[in-house]
Amino acid sequence: MAGHTDNSIVIKAPFDLVWDMTNDIESWPVLFSEYAEAEVTGRNGDAVMFRLTMHPDPEGRVWSWVSERVPSRDEKMVRARRVETGAFKYMHLFWEYTEVDGGVRLRWVQDFELRAGAHTDDAGMTEHLNRTTRHQQARIKEAVEKAAADRGLSA
Repeated sequence: MAGHTDNSIVIKAPFDLVWDMTNDIESWPVLFSEYAEAEVTGRNGDAVMFRLTMHPDPEGRVWSWVSERVPSRDEKMVRARRVETGAFKYMHLFWEYTEVDGGVRLRWVQDFELRAGAHTDDAGMTEHLNRTTRHQQARIKEAVEKAAADRGLSA
């Protein structure tokens, strides 16, 4: 059985600021607490290829992978996938930005399946991703709302 997560948060900031900050891959080590490095390795039209490297986990393991991200500002969504899948058979991500009263609802959907012999199973990874996604979304909300306040912007 494959894994699936679907999490969202409302960020009280204008769409342009939310979009720009969350799609600036090079700044992700500041925006996300889990990433030690984010390196853009190529661009092809709207598609961006990049490597993410995480901080060591509690066992000292450092996870790193290459992903491809295709943002569509007009459609207010991003589709992404892991190119180097590692422990995953596949990992597909979908980010949706919906303007709502008072801000932008940022929704992340992740669909994946782990390989046999991975360090956890699909259910364990679903639980892990739900927990970390909620934490990262709260962190992003705080950072973007602070940037909006610092710039005198409102949603």
